[in-house]
Amino acid sequence: MTLFVVVSFSSCNKDKSNEKAITPDTATVKKHSRAVLERVLRRNELVATTDYNSTNYFIYRGEPMGYQYELLKSFADHLGVKLNVKIINSLDESFKCLNQGKCDLIALGLTVTKERKGIVEFTDPLTQTKQVLVQRKPKNWRKMRTWDEIEKHLIRDPIDLAGKTVYIQKNSTYKYRLKNLSDEIGADINVVEAENESVEDLISQVAEGKIDYTVCDEHIALVNQKYYPDIDTKTAISFSQNIAWAVKPGADGLRDTINSWLASFKKTKTYAYLYNKYFKNTRTVNFARSEYYLDKQRGGKISPYDDIIKKYSSKIGWDWRLLASLIYQESRFSPKAESWVGAYGLMQLMPFVAEKYGIDSTSSPEQQIAAGVKFIKLLDEQFKDIIPDKEERTKFVLAAYNAGIAHVYDARRLAEKYNKNPDVWSNNVDYYLLNKSKPEFYRDSVVKYGYCRGSEPYNFVNDIIDRYKQYKNANIN
Repeated sequence: MTLFVVVSFSSCNKDKSNEKAITPDTATVKKHSRAVLERVLRRNELVATTDYNSTNYFIYRGEPMGYQYELLKSFADHLGVKLNVKIINSLDESFKCLNQGKCDLIALGLTVTKERKGIVEFTDPLTQTKQVLVQRKPKNWRKMRTWDEIEKHLIRDPIDLAGKTVYIQKNSTYKYRLKNLSDEIGADINVVEAENESVEDLISQVAEGKIDYTVCDEHIALVNQKYYPDIDTKTAISFSQNIAWAVKPGADGLRDTINSWLASFKKTKTYAYLYNKYFKNTRTVNFARSEYYLDKQRGGKISPYDDIIKKYSSKIGWDWRLLASLIYQESRFSPKAESWVGAYGLMQLMPFVAEKYGIDSTSSPEQQIAAGVKFIKLLDEQFKDIIPDKEERTKFVLAAYNAGIAHVYDARRLAEKYNKNPDVWSNNVDYYLLNKSKPEFYRDSVVKYGYCRGSEPYNFVNDIIDRYKQYKNANIN
């Protein structure tokens, strides 16, 4: 966005019409710069785009994870809003999403370049990185006596890329760096832009011997070196570059808020922990190698009970990933889980409910899930006639599963009394259930079942729905 600043010179000889014509509309400029931030706060939701890979965002053992995801979550918590993550594995589509106003920021770990500054506005840097060559070590490198023997087979001087073919992600900054490098060494480098391949897809192809070379950012290389010990990522082909988030041009309010938060957050132990967790801790290698790491190409599992969950979710007409999210919320997929109030098993049924459906603490995981689904079906039938919209009704069912249906009925009565819609959950009934721990609400004449620690069912519903969205982001069917 270009801001034209017009300077007004006062003079007793100027008429008022001329003075008005050259006065800058600073109020309009300020309003526009705050518009994105105010929209985020008004709708109580930050919409960000990132990509699905082993560093930025992924699902592991049923839990959304990733460096960019956890940073975004921390920033959304700082703003006091919900986080809505859009997964887009295309740089072009991410820029389009931002500039069409369909998301508020891009959190892909973008390299800051002069060209991109003409499309987006960058935040202060999250970190610095440099571009490195990804190549394969010789086949028998483990049997070689010295590292010098291995080095003979590797490119260490970029000049040796002359005549070589390097595959890169389409529309990435790597293209321009390789072009400049080609000019610098005075020889052609054959650059192939892969149409539908991510950076990590290309790294895996190098490791598997399908291609010889690719290029990636050093911080991505550090992670993938752990997964693929047969690759080498030590050859730098660029100087250090800044990595940042991006906002729409003119979104100064959001950008400045991010920068202020970053300045404080990067000094915390939490930030240091996050960076070490994803880029330095050798145990993170277990993420991508686990069968519970969800990958769009290789598949993966949410839990050990996916097949059982799929079987029983059909009995209530739920997407199986929604039921999986509920089970994760209740027990983290542990059939031995037991709460302080006596609820137990995968579905955390209270003893009197479990007894009704013929299970106890010794029942199998399938029996536990079957009983929990029967209970969900019972709750759903209680709301079916009054809330015909299934998606809306599901939120009431989840709240009733956690807090009991009586408290949800109380919240509906409060909503109706105070001119809110008793058949709509968000910003209507959920508000009154959340506040049912306050005397002015639980002592209201329409309330029949008294006090409820309303934050628990309120968060229960939000957490399950949010995690369900993350499971759908992973595109696992």
